[in-house]
Amino acid sequence: MNKKEIYEYLKEKNIWHEITEHKAVYNMEELSEIDMPYPEADAKNLFIRDDKKKNYYIITVKGDKKVNLKEFRKNNDTRPLTFASESNLMDIMKLIPGAVTPLGLLNDDELKVQLYLDRYFINDAHIVGVHPNDNTATVWLKPEDLISIIKEHGNLVKVIDI
Repeated sequence: MNKKEIYEYLKEKNIWHEITEHKAVYNMEELSEIDMPYPEADAKNLFIRDDKKKNYYIITVKGDKKVNLKEFRKNNDTRPLTFASESNLMDIMKLIPGAVTPLGLLNDDELKVQLYLDRYFINDAHIVGVHPNDNTATVWLKPEDLISIIKEHGNLVKVIDI
């Protein structure tokens, strides 16, 4: 799914969302220069894999939060972790660097990627802002709806404290 198809999908499913169109951004620093309606709910998404290239994960946290992969590994009983490659990103989710998003899992036909969503979005923010498979916009969703979309597609979702 591309950006337009994501918008149509959300509309068809009758899922509440708001869209903020903006210039292309490739990292959280660039995003911070844009006036966003819900800055507390901007998500940072890390696409990582294990050392055997068998398990892939998207870790979604608040934009200013640091993720310690060694600690994540220990807490979630994974093999050693590293960032997945650009080719993995394109092959699995049809995304480019800077456009990593949980909504990319809708392009993960083989269900290779697991989503780890920080509990912060449910307990504190009550909204989450993610790219619609394109880094020229942010879609604001209720975290429960995002979880439901991804689970319905068939990918595993874990809500944890990160």
